[in-house]
Amino acid sequence: MIGIFNKLFQKNTCTKKVVIQTEVTGFAPEDGNKLVEITAIEIDENDIQTGAVFHAYINPECEVPEEVIKIHGLDNEFLKNYPTFEFYKNEFLHFIAGKEIIGHNVQFDLKFLNNELGFELQNKITDTLEMARKVFPNQKNNLNSLCERLDIKILHSPYNGALLDALYMLEVYKKLKGGV
Repeated sequence: MIGIFNKLFQKNTCTKKVVIQTEVTGFAPEDGNKLVEITAIEIDENDIQTGAVFHAYINPECEVPEEVIKIHGLDNEFLKNYPTFEFYKNEFLHFIAGKEIIGHNVQFDLKFLNNELGFELQNKITDTLEMARKVFPNQKNNLNSLCERLDIKILHSPYNGALLDALYMLEVYKKLKGGV
């Protein structure tokens, strides 16, 4: 009987991962560019969503250039109503703690996250862009191209958004990992 209780109350040791996606004000945090949106979707060891999602719009406390607004649609008027990254920092760190981070061109996202955090994340990292380049060498491997090539249905929108892009990226990751 004790063995049954031990199994029932054993700590869950499954390895969880998070698929992350960000939207930003420009290309380089060293130039003062900041995060404006972040999404992290938790998946289990079988790459199935657990239902846990971190999503936040972020006040960058700087102007979002018009050419960038045309990409993600997040303007200064909208973003001024949200807290800065500092408000979300501990919750975000708790959400990703000990989990593998999966992203498309993930070094770009990490550059901004590490800048906002003030230190480098030490999580295991998987880049779906690197995976795609191995599977589809010398081809266009941005997220939209991969979705089309891998027959992943996408909603057509005039804007990119971190939440939808993270969901698309998860499907790309699963197909690339499964050998397409």
